[in-house]
Amino acid sequence: MDSCALELLAMLLFVAAWLCVLASTLLPQWLTMSTALLPVESYELGLWETCVVQDVGGMECRAYDSLLGLSRDLKLSRILMCASLAVGVLGLLVATPGLHMVNSCRGGPKRILTSIGGVLGVVSGVLCLVPVSYMAHLAVMHFFDDKVPDVVPRWEFGDALFIGWAGGFLLVVAGLLLVSACWYSSGGGTEPALQRRYQVMSTDVSFKKRSEYV
Repeated sequence: MDSCALELLAMLLFVAAWLCVLASTLLPQWLTMSTALLPVESYELGLWETCVVQDVGGMECRAYDSLLGLSRDLKLSRILMCASLAVGVLGLLVATPGLHMVNSCRGGPKRILTSIGGVLGVVSGVLCLVPVSYMAHLAVMHFFDDKVPDVVPRWEFGDALFIGWAGGFLLVVAGLLLVSACWYSSGGGTEPALQRRYQVMSTDVSFKKRSEYV
């Protein structure tokens, strides 16, 4: 696989992963809870709102009234997920001019932009994985807390956590692929191959001219 194909694969993964992180940030299914007292209803907890879901298909959501009234965990998760989205967008904007398919710059600046975009992708993925894993850790700790009676309902993993894990992991992979494509192109990829081909063609032309003079 040449550097151009590797860059294209990395950018496709980058965009798909960023969309997963966006979906995880907006979805209210970070944590879910169902009770034995009301089996027809379940509760969902997100970063921006809480929802009550009924088995008949109804769903009612309510946004949080105040930012200051949120718990520290939700505040930290909001900040890190928004930071992940911002860094991901910045990585895409920086990496795009450095692609081989884009002729905005040549040589060293292209590799630098691609490397910076890849590093930003890895940072974005880590920023997403931290709050998702932290909220999952809190859910596990509360679920297996011996101090809480068994009859008390507990929060469990929601779909948004799994989407966040997938998005963060793919962002890290996409960033590493961009960095790998940069070093691959600088260590014997497309540009050196074109230079060698140009040298061979120049040698053939000069040899033909000498033959004509003889």
